[in-house]
Amino acid sequence: MSKYLLEIGTEELPHKFIPSAQEQLKKSFEKLLNDNQIAFDEIVTYATPRRLTVKIEGLSEKQEDIEKVLKGPIATIAFDANKNLTPAGIGFAKKNGVAPESLYIEDNYVYAKVEQKGKETKEILKENVESVVLKLQGSHFMRWADLDIKFQRPIRWVVSLMDSEELPVEIAEVKSSRFSRGHRFKSDKVEIKSPDTYLTALKENNVYACPVERRETIVNLAKNAAAKIGADVALDEDLVDEVSNLTEYPIPAICGFDEKYLNIPEKVNVTVMATHQRYFPLYKDGKLLNKFITMTNYIGDEFENIQAGNERVVVARLEDGLFFFEQDTKTPLVEKLDDLKGVTFQKGMGTMLDKTERIEKLSKYISEELKVQNDDILRTAKLCKCDLVTKLVFEFTELQGFIGGDYARISGEKPNVAKGITEHYFPLGVDGELASSIEGQVVGIADKIDTVCAVFVDGRKPTGSADPLGVRRAVLGILKTIIANNLKINLSELIKLSVSLLPKKAENEDALLADINEFFTQRLVILYSDKYSHDVLDACVSGKDVLADLTDFVERLELVSSIVKASNYEKFHEAANRIVRIIKDNTIGEVDEKLFKENAEKELYAALLTVRSTDYKSLINELMNISEAIEKFFEDVLVMDKDEAVKNNRINLLGQIKEKFEKVADFSKIIK
Repeated sequence: MSKYLLEIGTEELPHKFIPSAQEQLKKSFEKLLNDNQIAFDEIVTYATPRRLTVKIEGLSEKQEDIEKVLKGPIATIAFDANKNLTPAGIGFAKKNGVAPESLYIEDNYVYAKVEQKGKETKEILKENVESVVLKLQGSHFMRWADLDIKFQRPIRWVVSLMDSEELPVEIAEVKSSRFSRGHRFKSDKVEIKSPDTYLTALKENNVYACPVERRETIVNLAKNAAAKIGADVALDEDLVDEVSNLTEYPIPAICGFDEKYLNIPEKVNVTVMATHQRYFPLYKDGKLLNKFITMTNYIGDEFENIQAGNERVVVARLEDGLFFFEQDTKTPLVEKLDDLKGVTFQKGMGTMLDKTERIEKLSKYISEELKVQNDDILRTAKLCKCDLVTKLVFEFTELQGFIGGDYARISGEKPNVAKGITEHYFPLGVDGELASSIEGQVVGIADKIDTVCAVFVDGRKPTGSADPLGVRRAVLGILKTIIANNLKINLSELIKLSVSLLPKKAENEDALLADINEFFTQRLVILYSDKYSHDVLDACVSGKDVLADLTDFVERLELVSSIVKASNYEKFHEAANRIVRIIKDNTIGEVDEKLFKENAEKELYAALLTVRSTDYKSLINELMNISEAIEKFFEDVLVMDKDEAVKNNRINLLGQIKEKFEKVADFSKIIK
């Protein structure tokens, strides 16, 4: 077994491309080896801003030799009456490189066995490495020199080793060798003696090539540096990942700024440091300090210039923040409401003031549905978009909502109103925090539902490659907020109201509403697809307006998922399915006991009368208890009796039982 190492050295790669490139390289090499029937144990990828690396362990030296059986012409065509080969038979042997005498007949056809020698792994890699690398996908690829190829950044060197020997390859006219490059300030030539020495050789030259090790190093160095000054460091996971892909040899440096900048909202300082400059903020006793850690890509002990440069940059940004903050807070937040007239929401959908008025109406409707006091909710709805016209949000767009909440507090608004303004944007991501206040929940749902409906009315339904205004995220946020807080909101009616409030109207409103509802339902199914099987989800969605009561849907989903695992479910499932197979019409009449002919139908009707529960768990138990009566009915009774009245009576009996099953789910959708 062998080991193969490929390193593609480049100019500085964008940090967002690096994880994707690692994953693509791993999958592409797995496919290459599998397609060529080459055995291997493991493929590992490494990366820094200046290199992408693939290491393959336990690699077989060649393909397995295989024997192929080739089918030829019909025997009577390949051989003449004297059993001699005809030109057709000779041609088949010659074409496949076998001796004519080795041909044999089976099932009246001529066959040949061909031995195919496996190619050496080295040769397959030589032939395919360049194409694998140059097939990587990403945004903003570039060309350089006079090459007719594109890559994320210019390729400068290539290392290609099979065990301790060079395996010559060429990528973008760069020929491989066994020499890598260390840190920019350390060495331009690092000999890699074998794949096993790769990480060590680079580390000796101030490069942490393993992303996992580099990330752990950043976390530990940051914590230790903070501890030396008695502080705690905020280590946002995404920021740590980003910094890890911006450095090859991380070394922390502590920098600071004037305390006066702590007078502006904390979110401004943190955004400037973490989002704009990739610094790690420092805290003490839960309070933000006027210090931060920058993770340098530096070799040496002289940090004065580094500290001065980073402090100069961050102070310039904080000075902007302080100026805008002071300007914005000269007037109360509510006085900025009228300025929303000058901001367009969407073409044809009015201004942000128009949107705000729709949010107020939707929030009022939701509040009444939930039977909650709505004065503070309506105040939150009125002010929720006012920060969009502030100077601070214009400069730092990612602060919308957060700054609105801070400005609301400064303006003397109630704390729950200020909190609601901040939270109405929640969740900010797929796994983001949900709004905890009723103001944030209600106004957030109203805001998102207005956005979703506006996009659909405008004919811009999300597709695989386009998601206008983050509609998928908005729908997911609505669903999660309602379900997590057990809010009794009829989403179907809310969607209808939202569409009616929009200035632009759909040509076919019924079709539009059905389209929006279907989109919500699809996202609901996707939301639970990791936890529940597709057929159980389908059973709980089928034939119901699940958006009318999401908490009801979740309750049924949990129950159905549990009962399909029960030991007595088989009989229950068969009973439900037999009824569904017969009863197609949803129009069910009354049952007349006088028309019963068989004991089995009398017993089934008596059993049906015991099914009276309204809660789902008890209802399921009662239906399970009558499963045997249903089975006996089908054994003893012919539903399609010649007497039309008797037949219809039996159909009505089964139909009423079907309605009981369907209160929980359509069990015919479940595969058993």
